[in-house]
Order: sequence, then structure tokens, then C-alpha cells
Amino acid sequence: MGKLALSADGRLLFAACALRTFGYGFLSVTLGLYLAGQGLGTAAIGGVFTAALAGGAAMTIVFTSLSGRLGRRRVLEVAALLMALAGVAFLLTSNVVLLSLAAVVGTISPSGKEVGPFLSLEQAILPQTTGDDRRTSLFAAYNLVGALSGAFGALAAALPRLAGLSLGAGFHVLLGAYAATAVVLLLLYTRLSPKAEVARDVAGPGVGILGVRHSHGIIFKLAALFAVDSFAGGFVVQGLVAYWFHQRYGTDVAGLSAIFFGVNLCAALSFLAAPPLARRFGLLNTMVFTHLPSNVMLILVPLLPSAGAAIAMLLCRGLLSQMDVPTRQSYTMAVVAPTERAAAAGITSVARSAAAAAAPAFAGATLAVPALGLPFLIAGGLKVAYDLAVLATFRRLRPPEERRPEP
Repeated sequence: MGKLALSADGRLLFAACALRTFGYGFLSVTLGLYLAGQGLGTAAIGGVFTAALAGGAAMTIVFTSLSGRLGRRRVLEVAALLMALAGVAFLLTSNVVLLSLAAVVGTISPSGKEVGPFLSLEQAILPQTTGDDRRTSLFAAYNLVGALSGAFGALAAALPRLAGLSLGAGFHVLLGAYAATAVVLLLLYTRLSPKAEVARDVAGPGVGILGVRHSHGIIFKLAALFAVDSFAGGFVVQGLVAYWFHQRYGTDVAGLSAIFFGVNLCAALSFLAAPPLARRFGLLNTMVFTHLPSNVMLILVPLLPSAGAAIAMLLCRGLLSQMDVPTRQSYTMAVVAPTERAAAAGITSVARSAAAAAAPAFAGATLAVPALGLPFLIAGGLKVAYDLAVLATFRRLRPPEERRPEP
């Protein structure tokens, strides 16, 4: 991917991403099993997951809207503090109402992926840390770091059991580690420089809806389509897939840890291929034509005759499923007005989070008969529809680096 020539702020954001997704990785693998051990049924577990994802969307709206006045660094610090408090709350109580409340205001990730305002704010800061010609490679490297960290986080979920701790004690160790991770994240954000901030380019009179004036048509179309993709993905968040393997095949925590280490490692490898493919075929084509076959593979997972075959298909899907992430982020930042990048990141992130938040409540019910594999079938079908829709809508809108010069 070439030398990125990151600034000090860029290196801090990469470190924060690695630390945060490591915590997401080990928490997501065990969260469903932990809640079940606390006496929650599948519907209640789905409800807590929905609260976590809905809270991520709500907090993104609140924090991105405040970042212009309070500053990005301060907002990131507060978000990290709330993440730590949410981890402590899950450690101390089994009351479903309190757990749901903590999931809403904190940052609990049932998916193993980004939740809350962190991604939106970091995504807006990152283009300021390197040159414009390295934008896609920058996002690919950023997501590669996150995926690798998530993979090793998933692998770390088995460490308490390997150390001889009981299942319950192991869960409590992991929750404590999650809260400690958030504290370290807070310390990292305190070291961001004033260069991480931006002039108040979306403040003042004349600003459009949610801080968007020039690019509102593009941004809201993208947000609507991304919401469809994210709603579909909410049926197969890592926590629910782990719970499905446990229900259908009796896979234990050590087995689940190994599975999702492999899945996240394959996803990390897919980020390496995204920049050269985007340079050769374009950002939009890379987004769509790598995502389509991965979604067909998702549909096939529950239709295969054995756990080994299902795991193999999940791993193969991982090699393709995440190539659209850095290309999607780069495409969004490229086709909107530069002064509206933070707003675009926030709006599209909220749309994705809000849509994903609704899905686990339905997915929890579909898990009642694990043999049917309904979450995989629903998610794959909706994602295929998304791919075709985004291609049809934006096939004529190219980022600046792909436009032919005017005569």
C-alpha cells in the first residue's frame, strides 16, 4: 500500500483503532454466551444487542454535532470514558434494563466492529494526516489495523479458559479488560494535537440539514443505501453468529475464538487488495463486485452439511467481504464537499448504526430454530439487493481521481 507518511495524530488514531477493535473482538465473541449465562433468553439478548447498536447511532448524532463546538479531541475523550463505564456496568449487574441502558450510553460492540462516534470522528480527521493521493491506501491501512486487532481480540477471548478459569470468572476478566482498554483509549486521545481539529466550516448561518449544504443529495442517498447494507449485516453480527454456532453445533468458547480469529484475519487480508483493485477498476466497481460474491457465500453458510464446511465458507467470505469498507469510506470522502466530510461521515455512520440496531431484535427470534439459518439467508439476500442498488444509483458519479480531464 506504499508509505503513508502519517503525522503524529495519524499514528495516534491508528493506535486508538487497534486498541479499541481488540477490545471489541474479545467482547463480541463472548457477549452472547455471557448474557445467556446471566439468565437472559434469546429475545432479551437480541434486545440488549439492539440497545447497543441503537445507542451507538444516538451517541454518534450527539457527539458529532457537539464536535464543532467542543472540539473533536474532547468529544473522543468523553466517548472513551463512557465506554469504560459501560464495561463496568456489564461487569456489575445482570439486570436487563440496566444492561440495556449501559449499552445505549456506552460503547458495547456485539458485532466486533465499530460502534459509536469513534469511527465518524476519526474518519473525518484521517484525511488531514496524509496527502490526498494516498486517501484510499490510508483507509485501507486503517481498516487493516482494525481487522487484525479484532482478529487477535477474538483469539484472546479464549485466554481465561486456557488459564484454567471457570466460564463465569473468565467472562468477568474479559469485561474488566474491556473497561481498562477504554481507559487507555482515553489517555491516547488526550495526546491529539490541535491539528486534529478543523475550522468551523459547517457552523454559522446558512448551513443546511445536519450541517450539510452542498452535498446533501449525494450524502442522503448514500446514507439510505448504506442503511440497507447495515440492517442486513445486523442479522449476522459476530456475537449472534457465535451464538448460532454454539446453538447449532455446540461450539465452545475456545472454538468460537479460533473461528473468529480466522474470519477477522481473512477480512484483514482483503483490505490489502482493495487499493490496487480500486486503482485498476475504480472505487465503486471494487465496492460492488467484491461484495456481491461474498454475500452469495453468506447465504450458503447455513445450507452446508457440517460445521467444518460452514466455517470454511465463512472464512472464504472473509477474504472478500471487507474490500468494500476502505473503498466505501474513500468514495464518500471523495464525492462530497471537503468542508462537509465530517458531516458526511457522521450521517452515513448514524444511518448504518441505526439500521443495524433494528436487526438483532428480529435476528434473536430467527435463532429459535438454528437449523434454518434464517439470519444468514435474510442478510445475504438484502445485501445482494444493496449491491445492485448502489451500482445503479452512483455508476455515473466518479471521484476526482477517476474523472477524465476536460478538453
